Amino acid sequence: MGATYNFREIELKWQRTWARERAARAANPGEPGSERPKFYVLDFFPYPSGAGLHVGHPLGYIASDIIARYMRMRGHNVLHPMGWDAFGLPAEQYAIETGVHPRETTRRNIATYKRQLEMIGLGYDWDRELATCDENYYRWTQWIFLKIFNSWYDPEWRWVDADGRTVVGAARPIEELPVPADVRARGQQAIEEYQAEHRLAYLAEVPVNWCPALGTVLSNEEVTNEGRSERGNHPVYRRPMRQWMLRITEYAQRLLDDLEGLDWPEPIKQMQRNWIGRSEGAYVDFRLDAPGDLGRQVIRVFTTRPDTLFGATYMVLAPEHRLVPIITTDLHRDIVNAYVAEARQKSELDRTAETKVKTGVFTGAYAINPVNRQRVPIWVADYVLMGYGTGSIMSVPAHDERDFELAREFGIPIRDVVYPATVAAMHYFAQAAPAEAQAESEWRDVLADFLDAVAAGDVAPPGFAQTLQQVLARRGGPGPAPRASELFADGVLKQLPGLIERELGHTRVAWPDVFDKLGFRSFEDLRDCFQKGEFCTRTGEAYTDLGFNVNSPGEPGDHFPGQSNLNGLHTLEAKQRITAWLESSNLGEGTVQYKLRDWLFSRQRYWGEPFPILYRPDGGIEPVPEAELPVRLPDMEDFRPETSDDPNSQPGSPLARAKEWQVVERDGVKYRRELNTMPQWAGSCWYYIRFCDPRNAARFIDPQAERYWLGGRTAGGAPQLGGVDLYMGGAEHAVLHLLYARFWHKVLYDLGYLSTPEPFHKLFNQGMITAYAYQDARGVYIHYNDIDFREDGAYHKQTGEKLTETNAKMSKTLRNVVNPDHIIEEYGADTLRLYEMYMGPLEASKPWNTRDIIGVHRFLQRVWRLIVQPVDENDPEGAWRINPKLVDKDNEALERLLHKTIQKVGSDIQRFSLNTAIAQMIVWVNEAGKAQTVGRGQCARFLKLLAPFAPHISEELWSRLEQPRSIVEDGWPGFDPALVKDDVIEMAVQVNGKVRGRIQAPVDADDAELTRLALQNEAIAKAVADRPVRKTIVAKGRLINLILA
Repeated sequence: MGATYNFREIELKWQRTWARERAARAANPGEPGSERPKFYVLDFFPYPSGAGLHVGHPLGYIASDIIARYMRMRGHNVLHPMGWDAFGLPAEQYAIETGVHPRETTRRNIATYKRQLEMIGLGYDWDRELATCDENYYRWTQWIFLKIFNSWYDPEWRWVDADGRTVVGAARPIEELPVPADVRARGQQAIEEYQAEHRLAYLAEVPVNWCPALGTVLSNEEVTNEGRSERGNHPVYRRPMRQWMLRITEYAQRLLDDLEGLDWPEPIKQMQRNWIGRSEGAYVDFRLDAPGDLGRQVIRVFTTRPDTLFGATYMVLAPEHRLVPIITTDLHRDIVNAYVAEARQKSELDRTAETKVKTGVFTGAYAINPVNRQRVPIWVADYVLMGYGTGSIMSVPAHDERDFELAREFGIPIRDVVYPATVAAMHYFAQAAPAEAQAESEWRDVLADFLDAVAAGDVAPPGFAQTLQQVLARRGGPGPAPRASELFADGVLKQLPGLIERELGHTRVAWPDVFDKLGFRSFEDLRDCFQKGEFCTRTGEAYTDLGFNVNSPGEPGDHFPGQSNLNGLHTLEAKQRITAWLESSNLGEGTVQYKLRDWLFSRQRYWGEPFPILYRPDGGIEPVPEAELPVRLPDMEDFRPETSDDPNSQPGSPLARAKEWQVVERDGVKYRRELNTMPQWAGSCWYYIRFCDPRNAARFIDPQAERYWLGGRTAGGAPQLGGVDLYMGGAEHAVLHLLYARFWHKVLYDLGYLSTPEPFHKLFNQGMITAYAYQDARGVYIHYNDIDFREDGAYHKQTGEKLTETNAKMSKTLRNVVNPDHIIEEYGADTLRLYEMYMGPLEASKPWNTRDIIGVHRFLQRVWRLIVQPVDENDPEGAWRINPKLVDKDNEALERLLHKTIQKVGSDIQRFSLNTAIAQMIVWVNEAGKAQTVGRGQCARFLKLLAPFAPHISEELWSRLEQPRSIVEDGWPGFDPALVKDDVIEMAVQVNGKVRGRIQAPVDADDAELTRLALQNEAIAKAVADRPVRKTIVAKGRLINLILA
């Protein structure tokens, strides 16, 4: 190689060298190198699509590679593997589009991805490469499924793990499930049915998201808010189907609790909390108001606000509720049936969307409110779901927005039972004001002063009577008000429901204006509003926050015991009291509910893991023996799903066409295989485990390898919850993959196969690289190759038309995909790596701009020229030499900057602030370029800093400096803390308290020296003029204040 920076030759040379020497190989326990501290860094592995990588894909891969290389240089045994999420819908859809079998398209796509990743110089341990569609891998996916199938969850089980953690609740072998004696007495079939009701993997007839266009069911997470498939944007319909389910709901609380110990971005944790959706509340039983046996049935509802029971004026059942066809009267049957049929065609997300107009129909039936014995009509509405709570709700329109909308639409009564303090004070005044305070000339001013006093003193209902007495005494009885009482937006007003605040805004207003808005033209209007509980109706909004109970109960002779009267209680106390009464009255009980549903685990597709399940002739389930795994996917020429445009089409699996494969004969008995396959998420639930021990044919992981790579410890030596030290990927997987992987991990942990309760200790989400898309006047997107980029914008090469520019996610449709192959061909892999890291904060989204790459490429050329020069300037391709300015003696001026650079780059890598690390390296190279001489050792140390970011050029220059070992083996450079401290600092200078300028001063300068330096500054001297300085006040390291005489 010559003196020119020939990145193509250099990068190919070092990529071959690393592959030959297996430079990124990680050592397992017992192997040389395993004595070093371990560090496991993992990327979300990709599914290999047909299009290959675009420049947005490697963003996280490059960042994790920098971390991995840095940690190797710090002396760690680093595991940084790569594999392929190769089963599932994306791969199969691509195969269908191309007409090539998914086994072949997947093989080709993997080869393309691997070639591109190697071109970028990513240091993966390719010895550990795996693909979820490899039968040696999915054998163990099937094995894990059998472990889940053969387990049940015992919420009472208390146990201590190997690290001394006490755990409550565990998956246990199904053989340990206590079977009641009466069940055993009914025989083996009854026992199997009882076990099936408790297994963590089970079959159930459930409402599913059926997508005819894809020919498969989809999980809730795979359906958009618009009720369409995430893949392909096809319509999705609800229908009941018999499917395999995983009982993830048993782990809901543990999945919530263990989030707290994970080093994850808080938004991701919150997304998981919201998805799990823990709600504390109560079950409440409403008896049907019907004759005979029907009148003895109850509708059990779950509510998070049992304190609002007195405001329940109707009930709503999910369209799928078993009682709907039973209780619906003949008069309403046709309209109810039609409504139910329509609801079943909608996805759950569509039914519960906040923007959706709320609809419902009356069944003609009634139930009895248990606290006041009032009849409440029973409605059916699609926003109530069977899978959450009990499939029925009590509706309190005054305090729930959805209920409020429906009640107003259909004229259902709205009764207030909770108010904020100020409105509760109005309610009290309407009932308890003495006669003299009710006078037409008095009541508005008295009430205004009363409300001011309540707000100013933060008075709760028990103090209302005394406060009103004090207001009346202070006013001195009847008479004109001494002043107009005023209301502030940051005082009382914020406690009122939305309409008042929205109407009045944040201006200063008089209370009489508020009363007018509410229609309180007389005291009788006020009393009438609160006697009827119509305050929320007047504001036009439900009040959904906490507050104080009213109208609970509100009249003599109610059926609620006096000791549990809720009036005047704060919401939290009222919830406790009403729940205790419900339990003592056998009318309900306190409980905790979760929004999380069991995981729908069946897919009617070909390209997925076959279930290791057989069905006996009597329909009973037989798991395939572990010794017979894997259950191999049959070779099928026609692998396409049964797709249709008809929402009523019958589901069918492609495997149903594999006639010979689906029948298994044993001992003369013919068994039938399960014809559905597992979802794509199955293989990705545990791949991080297999990477630790990928070639083990006897176990899914060796216990020693598991403890070594996944049994992490904190810096203080305490066990940490998660095993993978750093997991990097996009935030789009916050719910799906991360939640499912945590669930599988916990089951395997409970069963003793894993040593940590969580799979991923630290999670980092990189941002997205977007790209500019260009449209002509017709709205047609124009490819970059057809665009002429000028200073004033982008123009179509053929027509000369100026194009409209937008910034968007890269896609073939927008014709803004940038292929990394082209960038590497023109500028090199090191340039691509540096540019992607230098674009901005790693976690932020930022637009790609190929025109900016040249700046980073020129930086690498400056690094090259700093060390290498041609012997003959007229022959740059010829012989080379080390730059003569590189000498044995270090440059003292550069040394201090180099130590600061070493400190900052190392710190920035640890903080994932990779763009600022590059910026600091640029500063040092610029200064080195200006220097007369640079120490050879200084350049060598700088190359170590550059090596994780631009490994090819760093290795090449390191070798040309004739270093005895590889740059990685030589280790990360250290810095002298004394040299990173500044000798000179910048300080602001004030004159009589006003900043007049800034000066540079020695860090150890005394007050006299600081005064002298300040007066030498032209702007400060001008401000001082000829006045003497009486005193100098110094805030060390920050500020000088010159006090003039």
